[in-house]
Amino acid sequence: MQKLPSVRQLQYFVALEELGHFGRAAEACFVSQSAFSTAIQELEATLGVQLVDRTNRRVIINSAGRDVALQARLCLRELQDIARVAREQDAPLAGKLVLGVIPTIGPFLLPPLMKKLRRTFPQLQLYLKEQRSDELYAALQEGTVDLLLMALPYPMKNVETQLLFRDGFLLACRKGTERVDPARFNIDHINPESVLLLEDGHCLRDHAVSACHISELDKVNRFAASSLHTLLEMVESDLGITFVPQMAQGSALLRGTRIATYPVKSAGHRDIALIWRKGSNHGDEYRALGEFIRENH
Repeated sequence: MQKLPSVRQLQYFVALEELGHFGRAAEACFVSQSAFSTAIQELEATLGVQLVDRTNRRVIINSAGRDVALQARLCLRELQDIARVAREQDAPLAGKLVLGVIPTIGPFLLPPLMKKLRRTFPQLQLYLKEQRSDELYAALQEGTVDLLLMALPYPMKNVETQLLFRDGFLLACRKGTERVDPARFNIDHINPESVLLLEDGHCLRDHAVSACHISELDKVNRFAASSLHTLLEMVESDLGITFVPQMAQGSALLRGTRIATYPVKSAGHRDIALIWRKGSNHGDEYRALGEFIRENH
């Protein structure tokens, strides 16, 4: 029977990969540096491969080590799930849950939901991680987040998806602007570089371009915003117009500003969904959470 790494060895190696230093990693694991180094050497011997390139000054995790660290995180996450299942037994949505959410959903959807969520699932310990779609998808695959709340379409593999609802787009511009006539808005009739969008990497940019039929990219301003807050500040300064998700209407980001929103004829939408790793043994719980969000958003 093949000899397998121990949980302790995997925990130590993940700490070393994250901290990049034997001393700091040993301290984080509450063991002596010599005991820590021995455990890493035993792990390498068990796997039959060198994971760490050691020099007098630095510790470098090689390509094999990075691959092992990725799988080790997933393995440790599954072991934590086993312990959580045994601990929670029949209690639905209890214990720690790390939810990754993109910044163009979290500020609008989550605040009104949180009180209801705490009241309905009092044992749920919800941790929120707000990042871009690509960063969250990578974190899901690495096992550092359990569940994603994202907008689709977005290319992903080895996941399960629960569609929650559709979120349309609204024209957003400064009140009284002369850039557009909101009542007769037509994307083809606005001046070049009039549309302000988020920078590349934010899925809202791609969704807005598609949903609002921006076929002529010369309509898009070359200066892109790094955040939705910055984007709306530029719109309020009448530097251009933009398109915001419908869920942003009435939100704290728009209250107290001189920005008005208007429906756009024949505009498309983005799909809001929950996403988790394919085959997760918490799929039923995640679907229950999705139903709760759908009913209360």
